[in-house]
Amino acid sequence: MTGPKSLASIVAAMVGSVVLLVPVMIGAAAAGLGLGSSSPADVAPTTARPIPADYLALYQQAAPTCPSLSWTVLAAIGTIESGNGTSTAPGVHSGANYAGAEGPMQFEPATFAEYANPVPPGGANPPSPYDPTDAIYAAARLLCANGARNNTNLSGAIYAYNHADWYVTEVLNLAARYAASAN
Repeated sequence: MTGPKSLASIVAAMVGSVVLLVPVMIGAAAAGLGLGSSSPADVAPTTARPIPADYLALYQQAAPTCPSLSWTVLAAIGTIESGNGTSTAPGVHSGANYAGAEGPMQFEPATFAEYANPVPPGGANPPSPYDPTDAIYAAARLLCANGARNNTNLSGAIYAYNHADWYVTEVLNLAARYAASAN
């Protein structure tokens, strides 16, 4: 029978194994495997693939709609959620993933509806979570409404986007890597 201390050490070893495997997942992302999950084991943090020009432009256009929001945060979310729209996973271009999320920024339908308007320049009318313009601007609005405005609580805003501490850390780390590579 395993006691609490040995169970804790087993869990710690498992977590350490996951952390060591994350770099291996970069290759999986480059191969186009599905992203946009809500579990750290399914996320492929990477800057190996460049951000497609159309997505980069949208991140850079949408970010200023929220004072002090960096385009790098939107890009990090888009990279984690769908490989900036390049993933062929369910829910990215049509339908929904296993958790009901839709589109390149992986919105739950009710959340997208809350932040979809006004329709941004070049967006679909009516707004669609599958339209990259609509999805990226909605993500900027959600972040802004939850603490990204003037950086009052960026971590809290990201947590509101996906309720997981690991997700907040991954987004902030990837955003920092994008910022460093942009300089």
